[in-house]
Amino acid sequence: MKKGLLSSAVLKNIAYLTMFIDHFFAVVFTKIIQRHSLAGYATDSMGMCYTVGRAIGRISFILFCYLAVESFMHTRSRRNYLLRLGGFALVSEIPFDLAFSEKMIDPSSQNVFFTLLIGIFVLTVWEWSGRNVRVLGKRKGRRDAGFYMCMVVFCAVWLCILPVGCTAAYYLNTDYRYMGVLLIFVFYFLYEKQNAVKMAAAACVMLLCTWSVNCLRYADVYEAAYLCRFSMREMYGLFAFGPIYLDDGIKGKQLPKAFYYGFYPVHLFILYCIARMI
Repeated sequence: MKKGLLSSAVLKNIAYLTMFIDHFFAVVFTKIIQRHSLAGYATDSMGMCYTVGRAIGRISFILFCYLAVESFMHTRSRRNYLLRLGGFALVSEIPFDLAFSEKMIDPSSQNVFFTLLIGIFVLTVWEWSGRNVRVLGKRKGRRDAGFYMCMVVFCAVWLCILPVGCTAAYYLNTDYRYMGVLLIFVFYFLYEKQNAVKMAAAACVMLLCTWSVNCLRYADVYEAAYLCRFSMREMYGLFAFGPIYLDDGIKGKQLPKAFYYGFYPVHLFILYCIARMI
């Protein structure tokens, strides 16, 4: 049993609050800065406020990955969990594109539910194929060609599903790309480990993945050393391990699932509307 002061419900509320702060500064405050810049009134303090707001927002995704794994480990139906993630990924795409690109459909970036969906799908297939490998490995008696073919197939799926998921996240341009998929896998793989180990692993994933993605996208524009320094901004997300350390392992009193899933597309659409009025 975990020992702490915060329930999963509190962690989820912190994740949503920090996400809202991040999106407010990314969608609305950015528009305010643009308007002030055009009028010649932009100040350094506005830029500092923007930086602080986005830094606070880095906390949210780490918490979402952590909570996604907790839900995966405790849900009664992983199939239904995947269906919920997929459904709300589709519902959230238009509000997401409107908020961040002011387009109805923007194939250059997909919302975070797609990242969570791919990550949880990877865990589901990884567990399924690994379980079949272990079952076949314990099988006694005659082992024919069919047996070895099944063993090869399940081993291949078991070994390939993570890189396939990361590749899919990158080429589908999901939010956080393969960093998100790897973070989910790290939280799952280190589920029984101490938070210090999880934090160290998460820091490595966040820095290396963000840096590598930036190098793939901007190598012809910026030097690798600059992109590494630029990628360090993701390290603000490590503050998420404060509330994670205080997690008591109890679900706590949560709002209806519809609220949590619906909050994402609704708040993005509202922020888009506010930004349009500025």
